[in-house]
Amino acid sequence: MTERILVINPNSTRSVTEQMSAAVEAMRLPGGPQIVCETLHEGPAGVETQAQVDASTGLLLDWLSARPEMAASDAIIIGCFSDPGLHALREVYRQPVLGIGESGFNTASAVAERFASIAIVAGSLARHRRKIRAMGFEHRYCGGLAVEMGIAALADVQRARERLVDVGTRLRDDHGAQAIVLGCAGFSAHREALEQKLGVAVIEPTQSAVALAMGQVLARRSLAAPRREAA
Repeated sequence: MTERILVINPNSTRSVTEQMSAAVEAMRLPGGPQIVCETLHEGPAGVETQAQVDASTGLLLDWLSARPEMAASDAIIIGCFSDPGLHALREVYRQPVLGIGESGFNTASAVAERFASIAIVAGSLARHRRKIRAMGFEHRYCGGLAVEMGIAALADVQRARERLVDVGTRLRDDHGAQAIVLGCAGFSAHREALEQKLGVAVIEPTQSAVALAMGQVLARRSLAAPRREAA
């Protein structure tokens, strides 16, 4: 039976879900886990405030409770950089539950000594810093900046890329960032272009979370496989 990794977008903006799905397309390998990206249509258009983060926890739990087949996925990924409901879902479900924010920062810590993050709006930066403190990375986090564009405004691809290049350049040159974490799933389409422009590692957090989930799923597959007797 094919394993399934479920990625849930807690906001109702379908285009964000489509961008996340496109970001992990190369990870859909023959014989590998199925990667399914779903939208929480009951959620806000964008998770941009702490109040929206808090409200999303109940919505995610309700969504999964109403869809036992999806809840039975081999791994569950919360596709929002604020990781709403991460700890609540971990209390309920036994399979790996990952947040893209936590996964993105873990990846950055593995590839660079000093790393930074880009947020959609300045209000999100406080949540980035809280997560960094909780993960114990304060001494390696060199700051964050915001593009000051809401989820809907990201549809202007050219302006979004210009803003990402501008703040990414400042994080590299003024803050000393050796890696930059994209602090919104809606930034995923710009990862490759931004990395080429800046010349530093750019971390797309949905890819990070799916990679970690795939490692867990394939490890369980390996442990479950019958062992061959030595000749």
